[in-house]
Amino acid sequence: MKYTAVLNGKRYEVEVQKEESQYFPMTREEISRGGSGGPAAPIVMAAPVVPVAPAPPPAAAAPAPVAPPPPVQAAQPTAAPAPAPAGAGAVTVRAPMPGNIMDIKVTPGQAVKAGHVLLTMEAMKMENDIVAPVDGTVQSISVQKADTVDTDDVLVMLG
Repeated sequence: MKYTAVLNGKRYEVEVQKEESQYFPMTREEISRGGSGGPAAPIVMAAPVVPVAPAPPPAAAAPAPVAPPPPVQAAQPTAAPAPAPAGAGAVTVRAPMPGNIMDIKVTPGQAVKAGHVLLTMEAMKMENDIVAPVDGTVQSISVQKADTVDTDDVLVMLG
């Protein structure tokens, strides 16, 4: 077998012969003479073939690091929002990321509580449950099983 290797910018060609289910390196002279190689003569001789083009000049120095932005204060946890009163307006449930709709778990007119699973969506090889953000009633479902959605597409309207 012939192998080509680059070492310190120089290209080398190495030939290896297989004997008795083992590999023994052979020089070009041994191969041209029909030598057996074998364990008694594991001589490796490699010669430069063709020089490789010089490496490109180093890139310009990297810009000075920028100080990280000041830490953002995390929002304090708050109680879940109260259920929307009837006729107060619809709550739109949107796709959090691109993906495929795997299963729809609700029907229009169905009452749901905050945290109730509305549908299952597959994104990045993971199944994600999309849940109701508030208590309410399912007004409409804007997707069907096997639909492909993008980020922020409307999935369900709650009232």
